[in-house]
Amino acid sequence: MSEMKVLGWHGEGLVKAWIEGVRLDPNAREQLLQAASMPFVYKSMPFVYKWLAAMPDCHLGKGATIGSVIPTKRALIPAAVGVDLGCGMVAAQTNLTADQLPDNLSGIRSAIERTIPHGRTNRGGPGDRGSWGNTPNDVRKMWNVRFHEEFQSLVSKHPKLGRGNTYNQLGTLGGGNHFIEICLDEDDRVWVMLHSGSRGVGNRIGTYFINKAKEEMQRWHISTPNQDLAYLTEGSEYFDDYVEAVHWAQQFAFMSRQIMLLGVFTALNDQLTVKVKCDGTNVINCHHNYVERENHYGESVWVTRKGAVRAREGDMGIIPGSMGAKSFIVRGKGNAESFHSCSHGAGRTMSRTEAKKRITVEDHQKATAGVQCRKDESVLDESPAAYKDIDAVMAAQTDLVEAVHTLRQVVCVKG
Repeated sequence: MSEMKVLGWHGEGLVKAWIEGVRLDPNAREQLLQAASMPFVYKSMPFVYKWLAAMPDCHLGKGATIGSVIPTKRALIPAAVGVDLGCGMVAAQTNLTADQLPDNLSGIRSAIERTIPHGRTNRGGPGDRGSWGNTPNDVRKMWNVRFHEEFQSLVSKHPKLGRGNTYNQLGTLGGGNHFIEICLDEDDRVWVMLHSGSRGVGNRIGTYFINKAKEEMQRWHISTPNQDLAYLTEGSEYFDDYVEAVHWAQQFAFMSRQIMLLGVFTALNDQLTVKVKCDGTNVINCHHNYVERENHYGESVWVTRKGAVRAREGDMGIIPGSMGAKSFIVRGKGNAESFHSCSHGAGRTMSRTEAKKRITVEDHQKATAGVQCRKDESVLDESPAAYKDIDAVMAAQTDLVEAVHTLRQVVCVKG
């Protein structure tokens, strides 16, 4: 079993971390302790201290550490959720096996890239391939009237939320560390897996309410360990609207992943002679940047997970590695001290700038040998060397989850 470590105290708060065998940046450690010191972090009785949980992939983030799980009472820190609201993963086991895939997978990769809008061009203008432009009308209909009405209600109260692309980005991958992969499991069964979030609209919502929280701190002359730990309290002017907006963005991200999953199946069916199907029983769609009301230690509390997956007993989750590294389908063990959570991936060891300086194209090509993917300098910041060792990350959380399937990528499409 893995071992939980206590990182230290900050005021009345401490950090319980699952980092055995995994390096933790000192700046991330300090950031975790600062968040643990906030007065509204949940103290579960009969404990005499309060704590937040740190996952083995945790690393420095803006406001709150990526890979952190923060339980709170009567307050939320918008930066502890972040701006890619509802960002997460979907994975589906298909009816295919490896021997039904062509020897040359470049056609499958190209078909996915043609079908799923990804990346960013034209500075987000009309020619931006990251907007869904040519997405068929039947896919557009998946955006139902109720979601549209809910968003317009938010915009009527907060007009800035409506300034930008919203519906045009539903069902699009985006850029950065978002990806679509075709994977094989330990029995050579074919899986489709992808990582995406709420795109521009989630960023607008997150940024807007982070700024509103900072304004509230100034208005009430409240100081925090750093300004990104600004918070909104229940009953305050913006709290309920923030919760409503976050949950809307989470639904947007969830549905967007579903649409892209269908798009990948369409692309595969265009390339293969055998009909690609999924019976729906082996589909997992989970957030890892989100906030929910949950019950822990007999009380109802807010839980923000920024780069962490809910792992209640029996919950199925997805922990991806980096390009060229293995990924895992996992089942939660319901560890109470982690607030029923696990890591969301491998976690970065290098900033994007550092990775582009230190990793060569040759390094990247060697690390992604056998994977049909981009191997040019534009994706060096996503190369495996920029991330922690996924095996070490998994070994550090064996009391949080068990691995059900081990996946290896054969195709990877980056945004």
